[in-house]
This record gives sequence, C-alpha cells and structure tokens, in this order.
Amino acid sequence: MSEALIERIEAKIRQSSGISAESREELAGLLSTLRTEMSELEQTHGEKAESIAGFAGAATHEAIREETNPHLLQLAIDGFSASVEDVEVEHPKLVEITNAICTMLSNLGI
Repeated sequence: MSEALIERIEAKIRQSSGISAESREELAGLLSTLRTEMSELEQTHGEKAESIAGFAGAATHEAIREETNPHLLQLAIDGFSASVEDVEVEHPKLVEITNAICTMLSNLGI
C-alpha cells in the first residue's frame, strides 16, 4: 500500500510546475530512499508504514498546491514527523529521511 502512495507522490511532484528542476530531483532522491526504508518497515509494522506514507502524501500535496495554506502545510508536516517517532529506535534512517523531506517541503511551501 505505501508503495502506491509513494508512486502517487512522485507523480504529483513530476507534474508540479511550482517546483524547480533541482528541487524535483532532490525530492525524487529522498523519496527513493523513503521507499527503501518503508519496504523494510512494512515487513514488521504495516499499519505504521501506511500512516507514514499517508502523511508524506498529505505534506507533499500541501507543499505543492498552487495556493499553499501555511497552516495546513505545517499540520501535514507535523503529522508526517510524528508518524515516525515510535519507530525511531528500530529505523533511524527512516526518521532521518523523513526529517529531510519535511524540511524540504516546508521550504517549498513557505
């Protein structure tokens, strides 16, 4: 399930005209790493993986909207960050990549 969500996020990023080519490339790399980390997490924590992917999608959606709402963007980013907190010990790389994506999306939207 999270694989399909990540694919939809990637498609939205590719189609967004408001993102520079450099940012689009950087986000693609971050999402590739996220995909790898999520596939490992899904083996043991399927629902958590779906939640993380869902929040990643919401944060991406809010960051690349034509009319970004800073409040909604921050809520989505906070949810994305919070969704990985309880797997931090077992999956530190997932938390690291999530933080990098949140920072980038925040910078795109505000």
